[in-house]
Amino acid sequence: MNPSTLEDIAHTLLNDGKGLLAIDESTPTCGTRFADYGIDNSEDNRRDYRAMLLGTPDLGSCVSGAILYDETLRMKTADGTPFATMMTANGIVPGIKVDTGAKDLAGHPGEKITEGLDGLRERLAEYHDMGARFAKWRAVITIGNDIPTRGCYEANAHALARYAGLCQEAGIVPIVEPEVLLEGDHDIDRCYEVTLETLTQLFAELRAQRVHLPGLILKASMVLPGKNAAQQADVREVAAATLRCLYASVPAAVPGVAFLSGGQGNEDATAHLDAMNRLDAGKAPWKLTFSYARALQQPALDAWRGEKANVDAAQAALAHRARCNRAAALGEYDAEQEKQVA
Repeated sequence: MNPSTLEDIAHTLLNDGKGLLAIDESTPTCGTRFADYGIDNSEDNRRDYRAMLLGTPDLGSCVSGAILYDETLRMKTADGTPFATMMTANGIVPGIKVDTGAKDLAGHPGEKITEGLDGLRERLAEYHDMGARFAKWRAVITIGNDIPTRGCYEANAHALARYAGLCQEAGIVPIVEPEVLLEGDHDIDRCYEVTLETLTQLFAELRAQRVHLPGLILKASMVLPGKNAAQQADVREVAAATLRCLYASVPAAVPGVAFLSGGQGNEDATAHLDAMNRLDAGKAPWKLTFSYARALQQPALDAWRGEKANVDAAQAALAHRARCNRAAALGEYDAEQEKQVA
């Protein structure tokens, strides 16, 4: 592990309001999304869709890195260019999802543990050779009756910390993602309580595993009421609660927090990020940016629909959302920008 190299990569990913594009859906998940548009879930269609996203002109001015699925990192474009090469030429750092998914946590009904540590050291070495310079591992925390439990907090935090240590050993910046799910009818105070405990436990485990905090990025949930909650929260309330939670749990040594959208609407995710950066006005010790999947991709998929004739429109839709989110990461977003699709 070279701490200075890890820090350089992390700062490159967080520089100048840029954020991350998550296109790490598994083959079945990609198929589910394609099915809504009657698109065949073939390898060629997955290749063409992801090549279209990553090849969006000037995307690198707003997106610093993209999180890929194993299949995608191994792909080449239709003209034979490796995806990692195409991405680098477009100013986008290749990243890779390395967990193998959330499975039922034995003895804990309704809770999950993320798996994938077996063989991870060898996979990371291969991914580094293929050009990946950062990775992602997602844990899921469900809020419900009597959950999350202490066992769930501890098991997922420990797995995230072990993954992070292995990444840094391989010269790869780990993105640690403990997602507190939006499903449920809990209020914003309950989400705050669970998110605070999730992050507190995570950083205790990261320290125990001797992970170099300046060489990682936190991918965090925003503090939101459950999507079925009777009382929803306004933009400022979400931003204030999320900032309060970060200040109470995230060490200043961490260079940045890249938020997940977690099922929020595209514009809601952007507005919440912008409000945090305005409220804090550069005082936070960490950069606050985005690592969105559907909140960046969905407008492009709506425009593309599997048709070559729609590539330009789909790329314009992605570029627009990327510009809006970069503005939000700088605290410069305005809802009027939503009308400025190229």
